Amino acid sequence: MPEEKSVETEQHCGFIAIVGRPNVGKSTLLNHLLEQKISITSRKPQTTRHRIVGIKTVGQNQFVYVDTPGIHKVQRKAINRVMNNTATSALADVDVVLFVTERLIFNEEDEMVLEALSKVKVPVLLLINKCDQLESRERLLPHIERLSKRRDFAEIIPLSVLGGHNLDTVESCVLKFLPQGPFLFPEDQVTDRSSRFLAAEIIREKITRQLGDELPYEVTVEIEKYTIQGGVVHIHGLILVDKESQKQIIIGKNGDRLKMIGSAARLDMEKAFESKVMLNLWVKVKSGWADDERALQSLGYHQD
Repeated sequence: MPEEKSVETEQHCGFIAIVGRPNVGKSTLLNHLLEQKISITSRKPQTTRHRIVGIKTVGQNQFVYVDTPGIHKVQRKAINRVMNNTATSALADVDVVLFVTERLIFNEEDEMVLEALSKVKVPVLLLINKCDQLESRERLLPHIERLSKRRDFAEIIPLSVLGGHNLDTVESCVLKFLPQGPFLFPEDQVTDRSSRFLAAEIIREKITRQLGDELPYEVTVEIEKYTIQGGVVHIHGLILVDKESQKQIIIGKNGDRLKMIGSAARLDMEKAFESKVMLNLWVKVKSGWADDERALQSLGYHQD
């Protein structure tokens, strides 16, 4: 009788980096591929600051997606350099790359991403997002033709992440390049990040969404306490800003804005953690944190 194949040899598992310039829809793509929210999103560029891993296990296949900060040209502060380094270093040990662009745009920052991919030897899939927003689809074909000459892409896929168009094509194309090997994570695990990290990111998302036009990027969140008592998650979150004026913006008149941020964050946390959440927020001024290498490291901003 022929030997039965072991479960391990039948399994496929690999890392897939999601890269691109800021605000092309990388984090939204990750959330839609996972069919649940792992990475925070907003209309403000550079919302994603960390490497976020999202894990999807389907049958004998495990997709380990790595969402990265947007690669951007302006590097005025240490946090910008850390974000760019985090994005480019994610390319080092992956099996597939998803290079996300937007409609008919291919600008200087897209060129920076393409340059970073020049040393990558694994298959690169070019994803052209937000194609549903094109007035004329006829202009897409010449655009695809031009980009196809820039690099030998494994696939070029027009899609709409928000509309859910062609996401199944992305997954089936990625599957073709997943190497054979055992799963790296339990089948029910969806991220490598802790609940503390996710709580901080949810709070930061609510700040960015509510105050994106009023605040610059000098806002971060630190979880000072995360405990579970009697089935209730107790979270103390510290919002750090660069200036006193920013603190007043976040707190708002009579603390109304901070209450709105806390309420929206708590609802998302209860959904994510499947538990009742008691959330307390404070705002503190920590001048210069975004340009201080040691402060960034202590706040969890480091190359993973």
